[in-house]
Amino acid sequence: MKNRDTLFAEFIEYLQLEKNSSQHTIDGYKKDILDFFLFMDEQILQSLSAVTYQDARIYLTKLYENRYAKKSISRKVSSLRSFYKYLVRESYLDTNPFAQVSLPKLEKKLPDFFYEEELEELFRSIDTSTPSGERNKALLEIMYATGIRVSECAGIKLSDIDFSSSVILVSGKGKKERFVPFGYFAKEALHTYINSGRKRLMKGQVHPYVFVNQKGTPLTARGIRYIFNQLIEKAGTNKRIHPHMIRHTFATHLLNRGADLRTVQELLGHSSVSATQVYTHVTKDHLKNTYMAHHPRA
Repeated sequence: MKNRDTLFAEFIEYLQLEKNSSQHTIDGYKKDILDFFLFMDEQILQSLSAVTYQDARIYLTKLYENRYAKKSISRKVSSLRSFYKYLVRESYLDTNPFAQVSLPKLEKKLPDFFYEEELEELFRSIDTSTPSGERNKALLEIMYATGIRVSECAGIKLSDIDFSSSVILVSGKGKKERFVPFGYFAKEALHTYINSGRKRLMKGQVHPYVFVNQKGTPLTARGIRYIFNQLIEKAGTNKRIHPHMIRHTFATHLLNRGADLRTVQELLGHSSVSATQVYTHVTKDHLKNTYMAHHPRA
């Protein structure tokens, strides 16, 4: 049997070439598996085939003792389960010691979102008299109009936007592409920014990315988060913001206004509807609160 470093390298190559996993996902697998290799060394486990179900249970106990969050433990166990599943599939091993290890139950946390009036206040607070203001308005409009992830927004190129059909080609997780529509307000803000603010911000730079920073270079996901934090401070709201809240708001507002779950799933780029169902809890609360506030016999 090949040594563990060779098998580890083959697994990473499998994630890159066959699974088409994102670099963020691959980095997560690397860290989780290398952490387990340290545990193997401590336990004097000479090879991957020497690891038993009992060893997997001991590792799980150690993670709890080191006070890892339940979410982190679940991710680590899932990573190792996938690694061993690959080894079994490739006939390097007969059994997967992590197959029967139960994952800790995670608390279901409802997504934060903006109410429509809060979002309107945020839009109104943007000063569009400057190039960066035009960019910020376009950034907020397009993220709310499409529900795309921050990383997806940072990756938008000029050639990805079809103004005639009002759709954007978005490259999502695992490099999966999807077309996402956008409405009138986003179209106007994006058109103004590209033809005015972006040209002034570019400062001689030449690249295809839509959203740029003050130096004219492509805006990163971290840069977008910084901009959103500034917008919230300027709007004077006490609510803490993270860019993913705009994605949550997009989904929640669509469902509140009658959109079906499957359509929202497709727009968000979720691989399964279960990832989208969390938003139904939010909309149910909204319906209940509206009912209690307005029904004569509530």
